[in-house]
Amino acid sequence: MKSAPSASRPVRRRIFFVDDHPLVREWLASMVALEADLEVCGQAEDAATALAMVAEVRPDLMVVDLSLPRGSGLDLLKEMRTNFPGVRLMVLSMHDEASVAERAFRAGAQGYAVKRESGPRIIDGIRTVLEGKFYASPSLTAQLAGRMFGGASGSKHSPEELLSDREMEVFRLRGQGLNTKEIADRLGVSIKTVGTYDARVKEKLGMGDGTELMREAVLWQDRQRGL
Repeated sequence: MKSAPSASRPVRRRIFFVDDHPLVREWLASMVALEADLEVCGQAEDAATALAMVAEVRPDLMVVDLSLPRGSGLDLLKEMRTNFPGVRLMVLSMHDEASVAERAFRAGAQGYAVKRESGPRIIDGIRTVLEGKFYASPSLTAQLAGRMFGGASGSKHSPEELLSDREMEVFRLRGQGLNTKEIADRLGVSIKTVGTYDARVKEKLGMGDGTELMREAVLWQDRQRGL
């Protein structure tokens, strides 16, 4: 007597995590391991390692932190969009500013979640992006809608409107109190290159010196936090 055929296993969608904190990657992997339709196919702590691995592991979705050592999460999104257009992209970041989320979407992300969200909500975001839809954390949706329809968009003289992605990253890191060497290490560029970006920011925003740049960057960061 033949036994009844076993039910086929569900197809698991493959997830790749890029975050420089091992504990965050372990937390995300442990959540995915509980889902019957998802699996982790790889992890990386920086953009270069992720790009080297992705062709081999072939994920369906890459989840990217924007703050990476020796590089930029935004640059990684752009590289992935160009070289691996079939891989869906989602940002998981501590930054909950609508201006940052907008840049991530322009760079190629199809989802943006903030790290303070609950695990189930992040998993919902992952599934939403895998279904071909766009996702934004509830804490961002009202801000993004307001900016889209003009109610909360930055003025034509605001840093968000005037600065390039890399200039905006340097400006934001200045606002967090990082010095030139720390910014250079964070972005994987030379100290001279950071100085060049500082000069461009000062020129575009009409600032006289480094002290004014630092003060305005800190004030901008406080406004983003609602302080």
